[in-house]
Amino acid sequence: MTPTLRACLWMIGAIFSFTSMAIAGRQVSFALDTFEIMTYRSLLGIAIVVVVAGLSGTWRQVNTQQLGLHAVRNIAHFTGQNLWFFAIAVIPLAQVFALEFTTPIWALLLSPLLLGERMTRIGMLAALIGFVGVLVVTRPGSASVSPGLIAAALCAVCFAFSAIFTRRLTRTQSITCILFYLTTMQALFGLICAGFDGDMALPDATTLPWLVLIGCAGLFAHFCLTTALSLAPASVVMPIDFVRLPAIAIVGALVYGEVIDPYILLGAALIFGGNYLNITRGQAPRV
Repeated sequence: MTPTLRACLWMIGAIFSFTSMAIAGRQVSFALDTFEIMTYRSLLGIAIVVVVAGLSGTWRQVNTQQLGLHAVRNIAHFTGQNLWFFAIAVIPLAQVFALEFTTPIWALLLSPLLLGERMTRIGMLAALIGFVGVLVVTRPGSASVSPGLIAAALCAVCFAFSAIFTRRLTRTQSITCILFYLTTMQALFGLICAGFDGDMALPDATTLPWLVLIGCAGLFAHFCLTTALSLAPASVVMPIDFVRLPAIAIVGALVYGEVIDPYILLGAALIFGGNYLNITRGQAPRV
């Protein structure tokens, strides 16, 4: 089996995991708020990281050298993930996924400010195409802009900040260290936010299986994506990730009776086109 074919198989696993997490997130949203979902997801993540780090002998890689950067990174990711869980509960799943695909576009625009990377002409064109896609998806003026739509758009910005800070952390920190602070810090953030009103719902027999699915699917999805990128170039892997959109649109139609909006698919195609243009033609050298 060639590396490219193996990468495709790993991406199928990533698509299935991301789709499963969206369905599970919507199912538990009727009983738990986003802060509670994030708390229980992170607590499960801590258990998984502790077990894996113990078995692999990587505990010694956890250090306190970049605590400030870890905190900033996790605040951005925690905010984005809460917005994502809120959005999938109130607007069509395909619309959430389409706007989430703008994360690389935002990262492209923010990298010169935060990483000192140069913006190329191709990069600017890719960003322009991507934002035209956003306008097609959201169609401002055609209907009232809902809180769910705003949340889906903002979560992509937060995920872009998270990705950029993660890139900075990988220069000096191991994956075990990054994942340890990801799970522990976000569990703390979740406990503070969920318990702020003094009323924190506990998982029951109905919500617990969905929470376990969210925790496992989230970690497995990123593992699959990372493995795929290690086997094949981004120009091969990332177009496969775009299959997530029609897949979630079909799931939304079959499970929740959501209408497959052609404007969402058209806008997502433009967003994908901007991303793909940057991947294949717009790689900027680092300074």
